[in-house]
Amino acid sequence: MIIKLLAVAFGGSIGAVLRFLIYELIESKYHSDFPWATLTVNLLGSLVIGFLWGYFARTYVTPGMRLLIFVGILGSFTTFSTFAFDNFSLLKSGEFTYMTIYFLATNVFGILLAIGGYLLSKSI
Repeated sequence: MIIKLLAVAFGGSIGAVLRFLIYELIESKYHSDFPWATLTVNLLGSLVIGFLWGYFARTYVTPGMRLLIFVGILGSFTTFSTFAFDNFSLLKSGEFTYMTIYFLATNVFGILLAIGGYLLSKSI
């Protein structure tokens, strides 16, 4: 059990740092009321998880490595709590159009990218 916890913790630290770096990069270039950074990490994470899920279906990866990647890295890289908070903040500030676009883009494109990543992994 301790090895599993260490794999998740180590992966979580990698995912959190990657998310922070992407946030910093996007926020330094684009100053907007729209939550571009959260949308970017969630959509990128959807693509990566779909791709890896498909790739790992035909390539053996240890259960510990799967924990490290899926639960640790991707679990901390993407973030539902920030998505929920961003939607609430947009709603509270009266940005109904941004909230609707963000909500739909994250959900629709997130699912499509997960499927696309999976299909892409099958074609390689």
